[in-house]
Amino acid sequence: MNLDEPMTDPLDRSRFPVDPWALREVSYSKSDLGTTETLFTVGNGYLGMRGNPEEGRDAHTHGTFVNGFHETWAIRHAEEAYGFARTGQTIVNAPDAKVMKLYVDDEPLLLATADLEEYERVLDFKEGVLRREVVWRTPSGKRVRISSKRMVSFTQRHLAIMQIQVTMLEGDAPVVISSQILNRQDGRDEYNIPEHAMGKHFDPRKASNFEGRVLEPKLNWYSDRRMILGYRATNSGMTLAVGADHAISTDNEYEQLNSSDDDYAKKVYRVHAHEGRPITITKVASYHSSRGVPVRELVDRVRRTLDRVRDHGVEHYEQEQRDWLADFWAASDVEIEGQPATQQAVRWNLFQLAQASARSDQLGVAAKGVSGTGYEGHYFWDSEVYVMPFLTYTSPYLARNLLRFRWNMLPAARERADELSQRGALFPWRTINGEEASAYYAAGTAQYHIDADIAYALVKYGWATGDADFLVRQGVDILVETARMFADLGFWRNNGERSFHIHGVTGPDEYTAVVNNNLFTNVMARFNLEQAALQVESIKATDPASYVKLVKRLRLGEDEPAEWHDAARRMTIPYDEALEIHPQDEHFLDREMWDLSATPEENKPLLLHFHPLVIYRFQVLKQADVVLAMFLQGDQFTLEQKRANFEYYDPITTGDSTLSAVVQSIIAAEVGYHDMALDYFMKGLYVDLADLHGNTSDGVHVASTGGVWSALAYGFGGMRDYDGHVTFDPRLPTGWESLRFRITLKGARLEVTLRQGSIEFRVDGGDVEVGVRGQRHYIRPHEPVRVQLDGQGDRIDGILGTSPLIGGRRSDGTVITAGVPEPPSEPVPVTPS
Repeated sequence: MNLDEPMTDPLDRSRFPVDPWALREVSYSKSDLGTTETLFTVGNGYLGMRGNPEEGRDAHTHGTFVNGFHETWAIRHAEEAYGFARTGQTIVNAPDAKVMKLYVDDEPLLLATADLEEYERVLDFKEGVLRREVVWRTPSGKRVRISSKRMVSFTQRHLAIMQIQVTMLEGDAPVVISSQILNRQDGRDEYNIPEHAMGKHFDPRKASNFEGRVLEPKLNWYSDRRMILGYRATNSGMTLAVGADHAISTDNEYEQLNSSDDDYAKKVYRVHAHEGRPITITKVASYHSSRGVPVRELVDRVRRTLDRVRDHGVEHYEQEQRDWLADFWAASDVEIEGQPATQQAVRWNLFQLAQASARSDQLGVAAKGVSGTGYEGHYFWDSEVYVMPFLTYTSPYLARNLLRFRWNMLPAARERADELSQRGALFPWRTINGEEASAYYAAGTAQYHIDADIAYALVKYGWATGDADFLVRQGVDILVETARMFADLGFWRNNGERSFHIHGVTGPDEYTAVVNNNLFTNVMARFNLEQAALQVESIKATDPASYVKLVKRLRLGEDEPAEWHDAARRMTIPYDEALEIHPQDEHFLDREMWDLSATPEENKPLLLHFHPLVIYRFQVLKQADVVLAMFLQGDQFTLEQKRANFEYYDPITTGDSTLSAVVQSIIAAEVGYHDMALDYFMKGLYVDLADLHGNTSDGVHVASTGGVWSALAYGFGGMRDYDGHVTFDPRLPTGWESLRFRITLKGARLEVTLRQGSIEFRVDGGDVEVGVRGQRHYIRPHEPVRVQLDGQGDRIDGILGTSPLIGGRRSDGTVITAGVPEPPSEPVPVTPS
């Protein structure tokens, strides 16, 4: 699909019909197994099960993942240097408890070759259950109905419930159901995974392959009802136990066989099935993992989890699931009237956020959640910038858990800062266990802005929730240590006026690396420094006892907050007077312009077709950088500056990162490009559902799903939250009847309904003050407030035009020129030699 074209609903609706509360597939295809396995994943933030068929094949990538359960390996650099990352970390494909193979008349059900009279698969967003209904005509002509369901519990972190029901519709037959726990990680899978799923082709976004055995078997055990396997990861030393209970219900005669060895456990039911007599097998699985607890203790935990389900019954936990999701949607739902396809896609994205974060429980939210191996299961800045806003305003307790995860990582971050000769703490660019795992420092460790991203998320959380307890006891530690790092990383320069500079860093745009005074880094570092100083001063003034503890705990110097204030006030923020834009970094405008219009589609994304040094020489962006800064720190830019910057950078932004479109949508809406805003929103909305970047098979792009919420609330809703004040300047797309979303502010739930010409507020749980286009409004329970809106602000319809230089024009029609004294008269196409 050409992402340069304006986007409408890209899904094949004959196969995926519109359903506002479910993702529904009504015909089977093996052409996109990797994508649909990801789309139909069920998970809870701790445990994730890909949408593989119960029968085990056909599959693109089998997957069962436990958040944080990883193996380590030595990173081998061709040329070593001090401070390079040493320990790689990769999420492990945990033993697979999904498998329930089916044979009728000794013929296996294989969806790819079966004669399917009926087929439907449904991921239900209200019930949190994946269901499948199949009517299969066997090779002997018998008709069989197979119904299955799969659920990973939001309320019970370690629990998954599966069920299969087989009914002979025509004729009797011997039926065999083989329920298994299978260690696929160590090669015991009898079905080969295709080469393209095994990373045979170069793509740095994919996970590495392990060499040698990963999971050392420590226990295998079974009884008539239960089977358990236990393992220890060879290098990381992490331990894992998985067990499953079974119950069969049928009026048919059957026999049961049990077996296990190091890499599998199996229960085989041989049933003499009669027409019209269902066979129902319920399988309850539990996974427990640890960084150091022995397997035998984890086995006890597995048994306790399974015992509780046995005592309470499966229906109890299914009802808990429905209740949890009812609460989730009451706080998180976004409603778009009159746009049913968009509504469905929005809810799928929001449901993914629940599946990635609900029970992460002070673990991180990985780039792919628990839906795949992409990016090796690592945690990035994605969590703080893209996922945290959604959690902060809809599920604050989950946001707190995510911040606690970073606080727990502080000791390792202090060690990493010391290793890089810095004071304070430097959080790893990508990690699972707290150690830096990015082998390419230019696009990894050099992204020092991650410290400021974490501080930003922390401060926004404090403003929205009023959670002073967390900020005083733990959050301030993060603010102080990250501020120390930036104060030490930067330096002072006196050229007539004293100024603070930060050199040798990389911003969010990874197509421009190791630069001086990256605007995003400096703007975010300024915020970090200022907020750390203000927080320390506030604690000193309002809670002297906590201040004394803070000084002792962090060895805080009396003059440090003043130093941070000074560095923040005098931070260098690049600005070009001639072009009236903010350069991305100190020398960005000196570079040659990349002509994206002359770059063939087959050479995109650029990172897979050009050496980094080639890309670094040009003005070309992987993703929003200055534009992202204008969103996160929007009160630091004028509207005119935002528009000029957007018009300059948008035409040279490739969108090769899935993190970009949602941000471009937000700023396009703010500066008046409303058609572009909607187009970028649609491209963010369908990143995974339509596999727009060709790698959905590696897992859900969780950050993009968070960005979808931000594009709705901040973009079209026009919400801003500077200095703890929430304001709205809406930009509802033409053709949308209404947009409704909810945010939680200091315990009060505010419902915001935007219509063409008005915005309405209702609140429950307390009073809320908001601003609408410069006017303050006080919202009280049972007293809705409607504000009439006059137009949509400065609207500039259409897509940015193309110039012969970089493909953009300002809103007044003048051509944007390249940032060099004498630009070439012809564009310089970049093509492979």
